[in-house]
Amino acid sequence: MGSAARLRQFIHDNRPVILDGGLATELEAQGAKLQGDPLWSARLLHTNPQAIKDAHYRFLLSGADVITTATYQASIQGFVCHLNVSSDCARELLMSGVNLAKETAESFASGERHPLVAGSVGPYGAFLHNGSEYTGAYAEEMSVEELKSWHRPQVDGLAAAGADLIAFETIPSIKEAEAVVELLREFPNSNAWLSLSCKDEKHVSDGSLFSEAVQVACRSSQLLAVGVNCCPPAVVEPLLDSARSLLSPDKSWVVYPNSGETWHTERGWQTSGDVPGWTPDLSLTWVKQGVALIGGCCRVGPAQIAVLRQQLKGT
Repeated sequence: MGSAARLRQFIHDNRPVILDGGLATELEAQGAKLQGDPLWSARLLHTNPQAIKDAHYRFLLSGADVITTATYQASIQGFVCHLNVSSDCARELLMSGVNLAKETAESFASGERHPLVAGSVGPYGAFLHNGSEYTGAYAEEMSVEELKSWHRPQVDGLAAAGADLIAFETIPSIKEAEAVVELLREFPNSNAWLSLSCKDEKHVSDGSLFSEAVQVACRSSQLLAVGVNCCPPAVVEPLLDSARSLLSPDKSWVVYPNSGETWHTERGWQTSGDVPGWTPDLSLTWVKQGVALIGGCCRVGPAQIAVLRQQLKGT
């Protein structure tokens, strides 16, 4: 059985698959100082890898079936620039994210639970560290080939390190979605999911229709799932409804929104009484819509994931 078939079997057998929550959220809860750092949680790959393993383990204890590596804001160029290391050392650091997660998953594995490791690939805007990961504005001045060239070293490192699958996360533009879908073909033994950053009930952050991005995803036999992450929970249901007729039979939905709070540069995370927050009850609706992989993003920690698993699996 090939890797794609094994992963689809895993999804089928564990459906709904429980993802982890916000890794940086949990690291900060344990004392890590990440705000304002251009490497964000990826810096701890260099300075405190044990903290990353501990955070992974807490999400596994909470019931996660999949843990995601601390590489969302990691890149070869980023490590070279911000850590003053060689390209070879930068690649080793990137790959260490997979190694840490795999070691943690293997130490946790039991007769019934064998967690998977998703290698996180953030958008180019995460490297820019200027908020453009939530607008995709940079893609207007870049070609698909340029975006593929940017992502290639990261995907190569994560695949070489043995990630069970690649998680293209918080992709804010349809052009960047096209780039990672095309790039994935260069790694025929790798499978992935694609989750998009969306600004409302129908649109990706760059203004493109979410339904168009789903059509892009469905061109790839290596993509196992497509969906959304780091968006307000309230927009998930209408987003999926807007594209439900376009999802191909070999694809699943993946959903992991944030807490429903809004980030303000000067004031931090703020709660709006008008916006519904992240609650496990919402996941019941998403499962009815066909979502197969469910977790949380920013401000969703192990406690919430434990409640989510109890809600969906009763364990």
